[in-house]
Amino acid sequence: MAGERNFLLGHGERLVTPVSLTRTGRAPVAPYTTEEARQRLLPQVEAAVRTFDDLPAGACPEGRAVGVLTLHPQFIAKTYHPGDFLREHNLSYVGSRGTEVVPEKWTRKGRPEQMETTELFVAGRKETFAALAQKLATPDAFSDRSPIRLLEGFRAPSVDEKKRGTRNPENYATPGLVEVGIHLPNQGRDAIMAAFSRYAESCGIDTEFERGIRVRGLFFLPVHVNEEELDELALFSFLRVLRPMPQLRVFHPIERSAVATDVSLPPLPEEEPLDDGIRMAIFDGGLPPSGSLENWADAYDAPGVGMTVDRYLQHGHMVTSAALFGPLTAGQSAPPPFCSVDHYRVMGGTQDDPYVLYNTLKRIRDVLEETPYDFVNLSLGPALPIEDDEVHPWTSVLDEQLAKGKTLLTVAAGNNGEYDRESGNARVQVPSDCVNALAVGSADSSRSDWRRAPYSAVGPGRSPGMVKPDILSFGGSLYEPFMFAPMSHNASPLTAAGTSFAAPSALRIAAGIRAHFGELLTPLALKALLVHCAEPSDAPRDEVGWGRIPGEIEDFVVCEPNAVRILYQGKIDPGQSVRMPIPLPEEISNGKVTISATYCINSPVDARTPSTYTGTAIEPFFRPHAEKLASDGSTHAAPKPFFQVGDYVPESDLRRGAHKWETVKHKTKSFLASSLFRPVFDVRHLSRIEQLAGSEAETVEYALVISLRTSQVSDIYNQVVRTYADRLEILQPQVEVPIVIRP
Repeated sequence: MAGERNFLLGHGERLVTPVSLTRTGRAPVAPYTTEEARQRLLPQVEAAVRTFDDLPAGACPEGRAVGVLTLHPQFIAKTYHPGDFLREHNLSYVGSRGTEVVPEKWTRKGRPEQMETTELFVAGRKETFAALAQKLATPDAFSDRSPIRLLEGFRAPSVDEKKRGTRNPENYATPGLVEVGIHLPNQGRDAIMAAFSRYAESCGIDTEFERGIRVRGLFFLPVHVNEEELDELALFSFLRVLRPMPQLRVFHPIERSAVATDVSLPPLPEEEPLDDGIRMAIFDGGLPPSGSLENWADAYDAPGVGMTVDRYLQHGHMVTSAALFGPLTAGQSAPPPFCSVDHYRVMGGTQDDPYVLYNTLKRIRDVLEETPYDFVNLSLGPALPIEDDEVHPWTSVLDEQLAKGKTLLTVAAGNNGEYDRESGNARVQVPSDCVNALAVGSADSSRSDWRRAPYSAVGPGRSPGMVKPDILSFGGSLYEPFMFAPMSHNASPLTAAGTSFAAPSALRIAAGIRAHFGELLTPLALKALLVHCAEPSDAPRDEVGWGRIPGEIEDFVVCEPNAVRILYQGKIDPGQSVRMPIPLPEEISNGKVTISATYCINSPVDARTPSTYTGTAIEPFFRPHAEKLASDGSTHAAPKPFFQVGDYVPESDLRRGAHKWETVKHKTKSFLASSLFRPVFDVRHLSRIEQLAGSEAETVEYALVISLRTSQVSDIYNQVVRTYADRLEILQPQVEVPIVIRP
């Protein structure tokens, strides 16, 4: 009947059972014979040895150097990782990055073409590399099945490839201040740090070790250096990257606020937050004392933050207003907040503080390490578009914090969308490339005829993490600005536009869903729901992500007519495979069935390996019909493509097309109901060898949202509820959140 609420169904994980899956397929033939590989690699390794010998002694900690080993692009899957080969020759893996090469030979038909591959950074003593060269000079020193057949090349990294953007003076927030990234493996870590300090000092260069930030396998620190000293500094063998220190992005011109003097003041609510148990933090420029938001927001100053800045306070106020109320409407009362907010002022003092990026990140990290929060918003970060082959410390620090899956972080994608695309300057900005966070861009309107706001940064993201921004939320435009609460009780409301406000507004929706259903929904489940319910668009994926999220809680918690939505939350152990049934009643056999599925996981990350940044993944296989077996004698139904382009395709194709290692997978497909019978997703836990050296694989927590829509069956919701009454449950509201029920 009109007004009836068909709420989200939960506990889909009760349908899940273990399943045994076996991989099929044969390994491709090696592109080179052992003798061909030996003759190819010998001059390359000899040239690298000569380069290592020419390095200053102080540039090689304990006589060690770092070389670059290029894998053949047909052999970049984890199965072929040359770990045993490296250990046999006393070399250690310290990182990797993606690149593209044209291999000299390949096993496909036709001439070799440019392909994606991986470069491994390998460390060893200089005499160890010399010993490898000597072995390569010896015929029959390697077996017929030696891993050298799968290697495309070896070299010493050049000074120029370590330097990024150093030639353009506009890239420097502070002249002469650069950011240096150093390989920092566990073995010999202290010796490498001490050696870099001594080497920089010998070059007359000032380092800022006390300001450094360490992530897994890397150490980032600010360094003062003259232009003529850059090449000398880059000779340090364990130096991976050297780039100008960027500015902190907070205030893009599109975000400049205006006082809305010609509109009626939206009355602020008198109610307390609907759920005091939810913890939300905002890191920004602070809140004005005795401001209009003091009833729902507590202000804190991070240690050492410095003096308040009026512009920062205004930005912090607007971001917090968006998190509490979303976009206000003239003449309408503001809705009661779903939760209260802890606002941390992490910016202050003067804008020309040369260390503002490092100081701000450390303040954020310290709070997150000490205080657990369900929801966090960041509408600031480096004014730096993401790079494909390097991970910034802002990204890696936050991703490491989020890997446990206890917090949902929204990040403003950036307001650089109108910059030059070809150069990459319009791409989403750091740390929007966090794979464990939700990057939010701006839609230009709250109406149905929305588009990406022109200023909103675009993708693609880095692979893994190709779909960035993840979602859009209304962030305002010149003709439909975002309206905020006034700064003080007697002032006029403010208007502005920017991704800074789209992000906290999206986080508010997630907090509203959590308030509605209580602690049953994890941050990962809320992320999956936001992605799953995003309104798609005809615009390219790299502009709108998965789409614009609705502005009403109803669209997430109440199922649409002729549809049912089911939430699964669970864990998959390392190496395990499980079967996740899609709860389609067998009686539904006519018309069409549309299946929408969204998987979300949190993954451990490794900043040393941008192209293989995520350490774990889940690989779903869709089996639509239980009685149509894969082959004679098979115990499993035949798989059909759903998320990926095909089963057991080359790793490079998976990265480009199916994105096997993505933390978010989302797809909608339609089928004839007659082609579906007890459909399932069989899901396999994956882990990378690179990430697992010296550590154990981790259990993966997942959230899956499945929607079923039928063309002919009007009561599919009730049929699913009846058929699976012993396992699925209608999620009951824990707090009454205002919902508009459409007739």
